[in-house]
Amino acid sequence: MDVLLSLYTNLANVQCAMCRAVLETGADAETAKSLNDGIVYLMVVPYILVGIVGYFVYQQLNKK
Repeated sequence: MDVLLSLYTNLANVQCAMCRAVLETGADAETAKSLNDGIVYLMVVPYILVGIVGYFVYQQLNKK
């Protein structure tokens, strides 16, 4: 398990460096805005999905 976790951490650092490199190469403001929008989208979607599943579980457990 520790090996998998360390591999995941290394991959996450590589992605961060790639995003930073894109912004540091003189990208315009539109590219930076698009990158930030993509990050927010990827961050919000799992919470929405968990909320939907939680709502349906709640409905099933509280049937009368």
